[in-house]
Amino acid sequence: MRLASTKTAAALCGGLLLAMSVPASAAVDAKLLDMLKANGSISPAQYAELQSELAKDQLAQQQAQKATADQIAAASAAKSSELSAFEQKVAWAAKTQFKGDVRVRQETVKIDDQNNSQDRNRQRIRVRLGAYTDINPQVSTGIRIATGGDNKANSTNVDQNDYFTKKDLWLDQGYIDYHPTAIQNLHIIGGKMAQPWVSEGDVIWDNDINPEGLAATYSLPVTKGFELFGSAGTYTLKDNISGEGTQFKNDLRLNAAQLGTRIAVTDNAKMTVGGSVYQYENANDCNPAAASTSTTFCGLNINGNDTNDFRLYEGFGQLDFTGLAVPVSLYGQYVVNSATDSDEDTAWLAGVKTKVFGFGLDYNYRDTQRNAVVGAFTDSDFANGTTGSRGHKLGVSYDIDKNFSVGATYFLTKADFANAAAQAAPRNQRDKDANTLQLDVMAKF
Repeated sequence: MRLASTKTAAALCGGLLLAMSVPASAAVDAKLLDMLKANGSISPAQYAELQSELAKDQLAQQQAQKATADQIAAASAAKSSELSAFEQKVAWAAKTQFKGDVRVRQETVKIDDQNNSQDRNRQRIRVRLGAYTDINPQVSTGIRIATGGDNKANSTNVDQNDYFTKKDLWLDQGYIDYHPTAIQNLHIIGGKMAQPWVSEGDVIWDNDINPEGLAATYSLPVTKGFELFGSAGTYTLKDNISGEGTQFKNDLRLNAAQLGTRIAVTDNAKMTVGGSVYQYENANDCNPAAASTSTTFCGLNINGNDTNDFRLYEGFGQLDFTGLAVPVSLYGQYVVNSATDSDEDTAWLAGVKTKVFGFGLDYNYRDTQRNAVVGAFTDSDFANGTTGSRGHKLGVSYDIDKNFSVGATYFLTKADFANAAAQAAPRNQRDKDANTLQLDVMAKF
């Protein structure tokens, strides 16, 4: 029996040592010791010795695990630091969007009884590329370059001409947009910017025009389906136009303000209405000797105008129906120049647009009297970009694939001043046909 007990004790001790030689929890090892001591397999002295050894092993294991964890943490921190430094260097790229488009156009312009040099049958291209970056949660910037046959504000087209010569690129936009998180939907914009006002027609502003100056825009959601919006700004047209000093009082400036609302009339009908004021300062103070050599006029009287006095009041609106068989939008604007003594001081536009079977359709009719708007800024394609005009604009577009479309626009107009010589012509020489057909292929990215 003593021999059997000795063999049993040896086996148990061997099992204990084997158990202690592999990773085990402290609770399991301590329980084994307690069992050996309870059945008399080990003496109290052996129990104390083994318990001491167990404590040392546990301490060693804990130290080894901590060292390993520290090494892993240090390596992870180093990698994270390296990644963070890299991320900081390229953070602007992750927050930057590149947008652009390329358009190829065939354009035919025919003006009856005018100088044949005004007629056109030409091929044109337009290329635009912009980079837009969030500097931080409150500041963003935008830079865009575009083609152009010259530096005029109302066109980015360039003719395919001149023996394959390279085409010019111009700075089309460059601005900083501050939108504080403390005031949601407020934007303070400085530089050469996209038009900060809402336009429901292009009687006053050609779509290619990007004003330069300082502006603020704000929108306020009042209730569900009811929103107020507005903008205000001051813009520089010509610095020191009088040649009498660099103070603001000698600059040709535009001050603009707008207020409007968007209303959900029903679930399937939405309405936008508003009004604008565009006030020009110092246009009559133009000194030709101080005028920029890059312009062919002094002041604002060009493309049909015979006045420099402009204070435009605009009312505009659009009504969108989405619950019909096809979506339909009705839009329009009405403009009065209250600063001129001329009786040719009003303009209006009314239009409708829809999309059916994949075709986008847009039609409007307008009548723009001679001094209703600034001729330098009105739609450059309608009546050859002149005031004193009236007629139809019809556009058709079709998306061939994602971001790739074709389109056609036809301008059927009557113009009084489509040719510069007509401004001095008798009345019976006016009201001539000025028709334009544009065929476009455009890709966006």
